[in-house]
Amino acid sequence: MVEKELGVIEDTLFVPLLGRIYASENFPSILYDKKALGLKSRLPQHITSNDTQTQYTYLASASRSADMDRRIADFLQRKPDGVIVELGVGLETTYYRMDNGHTHWYGVDLPHVIAYRRNLLPEPPRETYIGCDAFQTDWLNEVRKNYPDAPLLITASGFFYYFEESQILSLIRMLRGHGDIELLFDAVNKSGMTMMRRKYMKTIGHADAKMFFYVNSAKEFAAKVGGVSVIAEEPFYRDIDKTGLGFVTKISMWIADWCGMVKIVQLQIES
Repeated sequence: MVEKELGVIEDTLFVPLLGRIYASENFPSILYDKKALGLKSRLPQHITSNDTQTQYTYLASASRSADMDRRIADFLQRKPDGVIVELGVGLETTYYRMDNGHTHWYGVDLPHVIAYRRNLLPEPPRETYIGCDAFQTDWLNEVRKNYPDAPLLITASGFFYYFEESQILSLIRMLRGHGDIELLFDAVNKSGMTMMRRKYMKTIGHADAKMFFYVNSAKEFAAKVGGVSVIAEEPFYRDIDKTGLGFVTKISMWIADWCGMVKIVQLQIES
């Protein structure tokens, strides 16, 4: 499979990978990802030569990965027998940064994306790829068949934006009644969505990828879902080391946090 077979939304899977590579090369105190660096020479040339991004857009992706890493580490400390499931796994390399030697991971994405992932990232020990629609129950049934009682942390990194709220609500409700499950995802508020539509997606070269989903308040969103509670709602850049960053990048991060424009949300699903 080659990259031209990816769809409009799926093609955005290169964006967070480029962000992790950029941070690893320039700001490793934010995120260092050895596996991502190793993939750089294997990416399509038109992807690695893309110079439309800014320091802020590169580091927005890397910051999300760093935030996710911290929440995953916290989950595994609280629930050492837990299992990690990454929805919309794309070309994520979280397993290689966070593997503790015994946790099992699942990567879920559309079949042709999983096929492309396997080409670059063959399944390692304790990580299983599932090629299916994340909004169907196939992956959940497979995980629960293999780990019926394990606590699950389901992550959706940069994934929910491209779907309508009704779809996200249905997906989360699908998780209810399947044991101890936590859901970790990133989101923007309404103002953040306006910025992403008007500027961010153009800057990263994906103006044709339509975005819909936003969360103004995690508590209000949880009430819409029903049967979930909020574990965390955190500013995106609060814990990011900003040493050496450009002035515009620092200001952009400060404004994003102060206005609640980008956030990390973690929910507990009713069992």
